[in-house]
Order: sequence, then C-alpha cells, then structure tokens
Amino acid sequence: MPFQNVTFVAAENETAQRALKHLTHRYGAAPPDRADVIVALGGDGFMLENLHRQMERRLPIYGMNRGTVGFLMNKYAEDDLMERLNRAETVHLHPLAMTARTADGTIHEAMAINEVSLLRETRQAAKLRVRIDGRVRLEELICDGCLVATPAGSTAYNLSAHGPIVPMGAGVLALTPISAFRPRRWRGALLSHRATVSFEVLEDQKRPVLAVADFTEVRDVIRVDVREDRSIALDLLCDPEHNLEERILDEQFLP
Repeated sequence: MPFQNVTFVAAENETAQRALKHLTHRYGAAPPDRADVIVALGGDGFMLENLHRQMERRLPIYGMNRGTVGFLMNKYAEDDLMERLNRAETVHLHPLAMTARTADGTIHEAMAINEVSLLRETRQAAKLRVRIDGRVRLEELICDGCLVATPAGSTAYNLSAHGPIVPMGAGVLALTPISAFRPRRWRGALLSHRATVSFEVLEDQKRPVLAVADFTEVRDVIRVDVREDRSIALDLLCDPEHNLEERILDEQFLP
C-alpha cells in the first residue's frame, strides 16, 4: 500500500534543521500519530535514536543524510520524495536484547541495533569468561573489551575493532574482541543468530567492566547475556540503487 502520510524528524544540526524546513514546506507533514512513514534527517546516530523510538510502534523509517557518515542513510534530495518512498526497498533489522546483572544484584535490560559491547572501566584490563549457549568457549579472555554485533552494526564499532563485515541475511552475529591480550591469536567468531552469548566478568572488584547496548550504558556489570530478538523487526527503507545490503557488501571490497 503506498505511503500517504509522512512525518519528518531532524537532528539538531543546522543542515538537518534547514532540510526539515524545506521539506515540510514542500510536502507538508502529518502528525506523528497519523503518519505511516517517518523521514529522518541527520546521520547514523540520529537514525539509531529513531529506530529505538520505533521499537513499539515500528513505523518504517526512510533516512536522508544530513549528518556526517550516513551509512544507514539515503542520499539527500528534495525532489520526488513520495516517489522515492514508495519505490524504496525494506530491510528488516532485528535488534539484540541485552540482560546485564550488576555487582549489587540489579538486572538491567536494553536493546541494541548495532552492538552490545563490554569495556574495561579502569586502567586494568578486563577478564571475561565467554559462554555460547551455556558452554564455556573461552575460560579467560584478557582484553580491553568484547562485543557482539548485528550485520547492520558489523560496519560500525565492530569493524573498527577489526571484526568481520557480516552480510545482511547471513543469519550470523559477530563476536569480536577489543585489543585482546590473551588468548593472543584469537580474533573472534561468527555465531548463529540463534545463539545466546554470555559474558562473566572475572575479578570484577579489581577489574570493573561496563556494558553498552548502542547508547545505553550499565556500569559495574558481573554478567551480561546477549541474544537476537527475532520478535522485533524494524523496517529501514532504502533506495534500490543505494540499499543497505549492497553497501555492506561494498565495504568488503574497499581498498
């Protein structure tokens, strides 16, 4: 069914706000509760914020780059917006569900579209025990941290940590160490998207660790469980000639 009621959201930077003014003047804007599609103007961080806001209502989001990198965004253009929306291809994103227990026994839950990462809090390296589906795979990982990334997030922090780029639809998650000291030659693993990854923090008093699900931070964790939540599907709209699957594939062949 064609999109008819569009609402616009924009980042706070001047470029995004100027685009918001131009587009609402040209196309009008439906109230958010009556919209059937969202056009997000900004960068990747702003897109992530809006995807998180749609966890319950799950309106499709079409991004146009008015930020810095814009990997998740389409090219900005003011012409033929409704035509672009109605021929856009849909990419379904399934977020990660993080459950983190802190040293005082509190349980924290959060969702991540890109990655869940564990990071050392102090000068001391972290010591982690890593389980996959309840089975210990690494008895002791000494590192600055470790992360679990979705395919959509595999080109973000995961790539900076020298993790693999994961094609959309591959059905796998990336488990990537951050500056691993021991075991020195371990470079990470590719896991089924059905796997549950559990981290146990060793020597948590001496080597405190924080956990981050996209931009939700929990300090002093002692255990973190991560799994993909297939019950949630967020719809990201992409121009056919600039779709996310093709962009992720291209990233693997950059010089």
